[in-house]
Order: sequence, then C-alpha cells, then structure tokens
Amino acid sequence: MKGKTIIGLASLVVLLGCGCIGGEKTTGLSGYVLIDGSSTVYPITEAVAEEFVKQYPSVRVTVGISGTGGGFKKWVRGETDINDASRPIKESEVELALSNGIAPIELPVAYDGITVVVNKENDWVDYLTVDELKKIWEPGTNITKWSQIRPDWPSEPIILYGPGTDSGTFGYFTKAIVGEEGASRGDYTASEDDNVLVQGVSGDLYSLGYFGYAYYEENRDKVKAVPIVNPQTGEAILPSYDNISSNRYYPLSRPLFIYVSNVSAQREEVDAFVNFYLDNAPQLIPEVGYVPLPPKAYDLAKEKFKRRITGTSFGEIRIGISIEEVLKEELGLE
Repeated sequence: MKGKTIIGLASLVVLLGCGCIGGEKTTGLSGYVLIDGSSTVYPITEAVAEEFVKQYPSVRVTVGISGTGGGFKKWVRGETDINDASRPIKESEVELALSNGIAPIELPVAYDGITVVVNKENDWVDYLTVDELKKIWEPGTNITKWSQIRPDWPSEPIILYGPGTDSGTFGYFTKAIVGEEGASRGDYTASEDDNVLVQGVSGDLYSLGYFGYAYYEENRDKVKAVPIVNPQTGEAILPSYDNISSNRYYPLSRPLFIYVSNVSAQREEVDAFVNFYLDNAPQLIPEVGYVPLPPKAYDLAKEKFKRRITGTSFGEIRIGISIEEVLKEELGLE
C-alpha cells in the first residue's frame, strides 16, 4: 500500500485532520462515527476516514480491528455504527441485531483476492491446486510435510499461518477451499492481525499462509504469492488487480463489505460518512492495494443506502457472485 501503515490488532485509531479531496475544508458537521471489524477492510476504511475528517474536522472517526466476527459482536449490540466485514453477515448475527432493534444495511465496497503466500526463498512451490490446498487445511488432515503434497518437494514440516476464527478471511477461505465455512485444521499459528502472519511467513523457509491481497501488496519484498489453479479453466493464476476484478483468480476473489446500522444511519454524520465512503472508494481503494468495484456498483450501493434497504442478499458465502446483479435485484432493477 502506498504510504499506509497497518497497525496492530487490538488498536483503535482516532483520525483527525484538515483539507479534503478535491475541495476546501467543510465545517458545520460534528459528532462521531464508531467503526470496528475486519483487518482486511481496515486499510480501506482508514484511508476513507483520514480524508473524511479533513473535510469534516469536527467529526471524530474511530476505526478498530477486532476481526469481522469480533466486530459484529460489538455491532449487533449497538456499540459501533459500522462494521467492516470480509464476509457476508451471518443469519445468527442478523437475528441478534434485530433483537436489539438494529438492522444491517449491507454495502459492498471493494474486491479482494485471498493471497496464499510462502517464504521468499521457497524455490519449489510453482503453484497449488484447490485440492492440494484442501488437503493441507481440512480438518483431520495427515499432511505435515511438504513432500506429502508432491514427492519431489522437501521432506520438511509445513509451518502454517492463517487468520483466527473470528476473521471473515478464515470463513471465506474455508468455504472456498475446504467446502465448509469454518472447517479447518487447528494446528497453525492464528492471528487476526495480518502483520503477524506476514512476519511469520517471512521468517520461516518452510512456511505457508494466507491473508488479504493488500497485505501481500504491502509486503512483496517479504513474502511470495503462490499461483492458484482456477478449477474452471485449469490455469494457474496469481492474484492481481485484473485477475481479481475479472474473477479469473477463482475461487479466492471475493467482495468486501461495510455494514451500517440503520439506527446509526439516522445520524447526519454517519449518513455523510457512508456517502463519502461510496463516493471516494474508487479513488482510494487502489492506493491501499485493493480492487475497486465497477462504477455502476457504487451508484447502486449509494441508491441502496439512500433507500435504507436492510437485510442481507449476499447471505451465506457465495463463491464467484456478481455484485452488480445482486444490487440490481435488491433495487428492483432489470
């Protein structure tokens, strides 16, 4: 990411500033916007918040990183206004929110490609298939050495790193690779802080891990991305801007979301922040290493927010979904 530093897991950032994108500082709006959730979505929301408070310096914006699931635990109780999420909200989370008088406004904001990485000095992994990844990560697996994947690979232990169970990245990866959300071996180093995963993989020749694309972009000098064979085409595909946006990097391309409380959306500062987010996301998202949605998708998301349409249409994790088609359905458009 260009000039961005991703902070530790439990931290909370208070963002203040002056100036704005394409205009003069704006006054007259005050209050606060409380955000928590995904470490994957965090860099996007941090970038948006930094620019927003330049335009609205009397609004206090805080952005925390508790993981998607950890953030939803706070959001459903009304403790935050917005939850960053790298997976769709679960029905159980919707029910908890509704029991507290809160309904989710679900807004896709970007594309990500979950990136499988190895140590920079790893010279034997040329690609991995979905089936090989499944054998490595599925519950009850007997894979402990590289040579058990392919006989000509080193007879050395695979040292694994990955997100914790509260992470939306964990949920999406297990669904896409293992076939069941949350199904994973447990004997790996887990963290909700992707920087910990980067440090782990960069420090051990025989390591393998996975996390969001932006963290790979930020750390290309420390870790190496592994091409993943697209089971639909048979091609070994590296994550890249074009491959993620076109869904060639299948099945690990995915949408990223923010979930806005319908109660919080009634506050002027939250309404202004969400509209600012959708207006400026296409410009800011590439700067932090992710892939923006097509322009039409942001227009549809703005209209959805304007209408305050609640609930989830993405529901359980659906692999290879068209964001524009889902939004059109929600808005009753052809």
